[in-house]
Amino acid sequence: MLKGIGASEGYGIGRVMVIAEQSLEYTPKEVADVDAELERFHNAIDVFCDNTMQQADAIRKSTGDKEAEILEGHIAIIRDPFMGGEIENLIKSGQCAEASVEQICKMFIDMFSATGDDLTMQRATDVKDIRDGLLGILLGVKEVKISDAPAGTVLVCRELTPSMTAGIKKENIVGIVTETGSQTSHSAILARALEIPAVLSVPNAATQLSSDELIIVDGTEGNVVTAPEQSQVDEYTAKREAFLRERRELESFRGKKTESADGTEYELFCNIGTPKDATKAVDADGEGVGLFRTEFLFMDRNTLPTEDEQFEAYKQASLILKGKPLIIRTLDIGGDKEIPYLGLAKEDNPFMGFRAIRYCLKNRDMFKSQIKAILRASAFGDIRIMFPLITAVEELRAGKELVEEAKADLKVSGIDFDENIQVGVMTETAASGVIADLLAKESDFFSIGTNDLTGYTMAADRGNSDVGYLYSPFQPSVLRMIKSIIENGRSAGISVGMCGEAAANPMMIPLLISFGLTEFSVSAPSVLKVRKCISKWTKAEADTIAKKVMEMSTEAEITAYLKTVV
Repeated sequence: MLKGIGASEGYGIGRVMVIAEQSLEYTPKEVADVDAELERFHNAIDVFCDNTMQQADAIRKSTGDKEAEILEGHIAIIRDPFMGGEIENLIKSGQCAEASVEQICKMFIDMFSATGDDLTMQRATDVKDIRDGLLGILLGVKEVKISDAPAGTVLVCRELTPSMTAGIKKENIVGIVTETGSQTSHSAILARALEIPAVLSVPNAATQLSSDELIIVDGTEGNVVTAPEQSQVDEYTAKREAFLRERRELESFRGKKTESADGTEYELFCNIGTPKDATKAVDADGEGVGLFRTEFLFMDRNTLPTEDEQFEAYKQASLILKGKPLIIRTLDIGGDKEIPYLGLAKEDNPFMGFRAIRYCLKNRDMFKSQIKAILRASAFGDIRIMFPLITAVEELRAGKELVEEAKADLKVSGIDFDENIQVGVMTETAASGVIADLLAKESDFFSIGTNDLTGYTMAADRGNSDVGYLYSPFQPSVLRMIKSIIENGRSAGISVGMCGEAAANPMMIPLLISFGLTEFSVSAPSVLKVRKCISKWTKAEADTIAKKVMEMSTEAEITAYLKTVV
């Protein structure tokens, strides 16, 4: 059995087709005719965009507009004047087109990869796909074609790119196995949209598996069963039938209220990273947006976005939501998120350094511009402001003072906005948990960011495998912190939500119901699952489970117990 990441749930039984990776090696050389090299580069862009638009059209027909937009985004990236201009400058300096494309793409890949934010890191994969596509055209390498795969095929490759996915006939592909990728990578998103079971990040999958061998793909647990016995084939066939039955049942929760078994109603929101993602939230039956990450507006460019550009983005998202709540997190940027034009200094420990609200309060003009844009957009819907990485009451007060200054400026200019806009705190540090009672007195709402809260509370980097055993929201210290934040928020009469990944974890949901959480914000594909999970529990049942959990001493005890009752 091979282990990986279950990125698209379900079970597939079929025969392997290994997709060999094409070589994109070349020998860098100086060019004498710069104009000819520029023309070669521009022709490659034209071919790339034509190919990509054809692929987007194919994906639109097989899965829909949202998935096609992933590939259309590739065209927007390579047509961006900044990226194209930087590549052209290198060519003008005498570099060949291949080396210029690779160097500038590497700069963007490194920038996006360094953020630590899953949604932003997807952009690194996009740029890799663009780089490989352009290099393939410049080098004359033929594209991989997988449209001829027969029925019952399991695709196995190093990396399944969005462009490769365009050739998939979903009726013929029963599973996908790759050597790279994560739950949030575009290959995972497209696999889920196609409803094909997928296991990603299986080491050396393309060399360990042979074409035409029978395997089982368990996209739910992240397992690949090799050389299965008939009893295993029968077992997974039954699992597949049960899974498809459950998927049909989930659709029955579409359009329903989010409520527990004893009738307590909850808000079920989505996390988004771009204005267009608001459409995904609506399509998924989300009841609003609990976290709009605004970093995308500041990335992939060489100047700050203007107030008007930001206003249009926030307004667009709000109009898509048609009056549903939109919680906008102000810029969460810092030493770990490298944006060249901001001139951020390198730090030994950027996660504990000059970032998020700390950076914004030191760059008041930029921060005020963002706040004014949010305020202006608030005239078009239910928009709320959320400050990230608050560790002291002074930071919250300073942020709120800037909101009042921005309101005063807009009044002088006669611009409409929501005078009573809510201002809340993203509680994601141990400090914010300890002083939650103080912050609650001056906040309109809390939203718990469990990813960072877990890391800061446990002093464990989730990207460091050596301390991975500590990084769990089910650690007793993290659960106590979550419970304390919720109780202090509720005592002060404010709503408390959760926008971290734990909000969608079935084992966490009864605990959150017991603690008194009022709002869950999850990825769009998780909405119906979370609604169904919430519907299973009464408050009394959740309290019984939570009481036992909070008496336990270790993460292992807690998770073992929860697996028996959830």
